[in-house]
Amino acid sequence: MNAAEPTRAGRPTTPDERVWPAVSVIMPVLDEERHLAEAVAGVLAQQYPGELELVLALGPSRDRTDDIARELAAADPRIRLVANPAGRTPAGLNAALGTARHGIVVRVDGHGVLSDHYIRTAVAELERTGAANVGGIMNAEGQTDFERAVAWAYTSPFGLGGAKFHLGGQAGPADTVYLGVFRREVLERLGGFDEHFVRAQDWELNYRIRAAGESVWFTPDLVVSYRPRPHLRALAKQFFTTGQWRREVVRRYPDTANVRYLAAPVVTVAVAAGTVAGLAGLVGPSWLLAGWLAPAGYALGVVGAAALAGRGLPPKARAWLPPVLATMHLTWGAGFIAGSRGAARSRRAAEAPGAAPAGGPAT
Repeated sequence: MNAAEPTRAGRPTTPDERVWPAVSVIMPVLDEERHLAEAVAGVLAQQYPGELELVLALGPSRDRTDDIARELAAADPRIRLVANPAGRTPAGLNAALGTARHGIVVRVDGHGVLSDHYIRTAVAELERTGAANVGGIMNAEGQTDFERAVAWAYTSPFGLGGAKFHLGGQAGPADTVYLGVFRREVLERLGGFDEHFVRAQDWELNYRIRAAGESVWFTPDLVVSYRPRPHLRALAKQFFTTGQWRREVVRRYPDTANVRYLAAPVVTVAVAAGTVAGLAGLVGPSWLLAGWLAPAGYALGVVGAAALAGRGLPPKARAWLPPVLATMHLTWGAGFIAGSRGAARSRRAAEAPGAAPAGGPAT
């Protein structure tokens, strides 16, 4: 008998009769005034046949996020609130996990919207595959021309590369997936999310899951709509920080370094070195002017990729593609090269005598 079809009174159940396990949805929230109500609505509209709760971990927001969260909780008893004074994503996830009551845990972000039947499909896949974590596609969707350009870059090999959870692909085992639907007992056994990793905590957790002999399963049937950053400055900050923490992942797990992760730092160094050489050539040896070939060649490549591959976008969104791509590549690369001083301080604290082990509270 299929694991997705338990029996009732000694006979096989139909899909509508089966007993669905209770699910806890955990959502870390910080400065999500713009998207929180939409993200919560996407969870509550799931029509999941089993019991469902939503735990919002509230960081120290500077906008109306907390007020909106309290209004939503007052309107629906399935929503519970927990404080996340640190404000960091992994701390919020662990705080919500510590409050959550059920054996299947669905991670959702405050700027993501679940597709129809997402939870039902994920639970069935967990049972069918025996995986510890099941996830799918991060479907970036913009609401302005700038955001549409960012969304295109998220889903293009010219932007974030070839990961399945950006581009799609066949169902099967994966290194990582977007967000994730977990068996709680695995999370508890592994110590929850590692709070050292301000970013990339999902990737790091999936690495530990696989190292523990469990599987991470990708399926294109699971889709989450993602709302991109609204302007270039926010995008640059996001990608610089992401690059810093990807460097930290590679530092802890050297076997994870690959060409895709190292491409942006190499391009960043080449563009910076070429620019410095070209500037020096204006007042020094003329052969240094050849340095301009690196930034000029990169700029032509970015413009050409945007012109060829971005044809389906509205004209204004298409015009944003070159600066969006350059911002993603170069700030990610710069962050990877620079590393994170916060990560270094966290490592020193963790290595101090009497420090707690990596990972966060999971019960």
